[in-house]
Amino acid sequence: MLTHLLIKDFTLVDKLDLELECGLTAITGETGAGKSIMLDALGLALGDRTDADKVRAGKKKAEIQASFDITKLSYVKKWLDDNALLDGDDCILRRIVTHEGRSRAFINGQTVTLGQLRTLGDMLIDIHSQHEHQSLLNTNTHRRLLDAFGGLSTLAKQVKDAYQKWHCVHYKLNELRSESADLNARFQLLRYQVEELDQLALESGELDRLETEQRTLANADTINRAASNVASLCNQDQGLEDQLNYAVHQLTSLKEKPDALSEAESMLSNALIQLQEARGELDRYIDRQEQDESRLVEVEERLNAIYDIARKHRIAPDELVEHHQRLAEELSGMQSGDEQLEHLEHQLEESRAGYDQLAIQLSEQRQFAAARLAKAVNGKLTQLAMTNAKFSLDLQQGSAPAAHGNEVVEMLISTNPGQPAKPLAKVASGGELSRVSLAIQVVTAQTSTTPTLVFDEVDVGIGGTTGDEVGRLLRELGANGQVLCVTHLAQVASRGHHHLHVSKTASSKTGAVSQVRPLTMEEKICEVARMMGGNADSKRSLAHAREMLATA
Repeated sequence: MLTHLLIKDFTLVDKLDLELECGLTAITGETGAGKSIMLDALGLALGDRTDADKVRAGKKKAEIQASFDITKLSYVKKWLDDNALLDGDDCILRRIVTHEGRSRAFINGQTVTLGQLRTLGDMLIDIHSQHEHQSLLNTNTHRRLLDAFGGLSTLAKQVKDAYQKWHCVHYKLNELRSESADLNARFQLLRYQVEELDQLALESGELDRLETEQRTLANADTINRAASNVASLCNQDQGLEDQLNYAVHQLTSLKEKPDALSEAESMLSNALIQLQEARGELDRYIDRQEQDESRLVEVEERLNAIYDIARKHRIAPDELVEHHQRLAEELSGMQSGDEQLEHLEHQLEESRAGYDQLAIQLSEQRQFAAARLAKAVNGKLTQLAMTNAKFSLDLQQGSAPAAHGNEVVEMLISTNPGQPAKPLAKVASGGELSRVSLAIQVVTAQTSTTPTLVFDEVDVGIGGTTGDEVGRLLRELGANGQVLCVTHLAQVASRGHHHLHVSKTASSKTGAVSQVRPLTMEEKICEVARMMGGNADSKRSLAHAREMLATA
């Protein structure tokens, strides 16, 4: 709710600092005192357009600051949090207008756009008058009020979720249709590449082994000659082995020999063993080369196959194994374009069926709720001396599925017999519109989410028992939230939980100045007596005023 309003140098206001409370606050004063100035300033804090004329004469700027308690307003907190403007349970809207006509807007001390200010303002206050902040002129508000009145908000949220799901699938399907040819081409290419790499079946480390073997086989003639020569040195008569045998025999035959010769004998014996093992390796190698003369051809063919595929994929041969794995994973997680289209078309049918089922259910319940709401509002209009008025709700079938359901909800009113019902926005009389708004708000008060309601001269053109009824309805609204009402009727003012009085003074130094202040009980009695049109000082008028306040 609105807890504090600060106005500086705005039109006729020098400085106004008001604390506001829950319940009905009546705002009264003599004609021309400037009762609507406070509401005009509040409208600026909520994002109204302005001009330099709003700045008090002789001043450089006007400033309006409105503070709200949003402790229980979770949807307001969410909006502020989403816009990085949340600052606890208090929210401060501030507007500065310069004498050049420029303005700046702030929410919780941070600069914002007028659009942001208006969006937040519409969540916090409804101003009922010929005023652009009147949300009842917005068909989105009509739908929201109807759903809240009928207890349909949860179902409406399910319809919205179902629509978003269907819309998401629809978008994906259209996107895929435009990309289907490219997707199919990619799928076919991947499948061919993976099959080719599957056939190659290159193993990890195989390339290094083949290249090493290929280098060895390519030098086979030189290696074989060297191996044969060494083998021949070992095996021929008087070769290395014979000579080592002879040397070992010479040292072994000595019965007494120095340690140095014993050590030499041991080393030569070991050398003989190593030589014999080396000769065996040489013989086996030479025999194997005679059996694997075709291996070089096989190795080179395998290497050529690997190199060719690497060139086709434009990668290094040693990257083929990892590349093969990556392509195989992409292919396994991919469907062809036709398969994906078929899958999404099936999803689209399912999501549309789910949306239609919920939307039809919502439409049926809205029709029932609309009839109940219209009956209740018409009852209130009769109490407000609009016996010829007929309120109704028009639920027009939309041309396409929408997040809010199948229909557009609009509130209509006919104020005179024989006249067709028209949208609320086309009601000519501001007083009539205010009373229609009052009737709607009273009926929907238990389900409305707007914490503060403002009525500007809702009692224009009425009086007597109808005035009593307007006051009673406004007090009923105030019992459920915060209501500010500019009024000329004593019947309305006497019903207020709180009373603000507007007065205007003039002097040669300061010019005309409007002031607003809360009234004490005795001052309130005097003001109500004045508003009744009698002598405010007479005992009869004061007694009547006390009686009205006592029965409020």
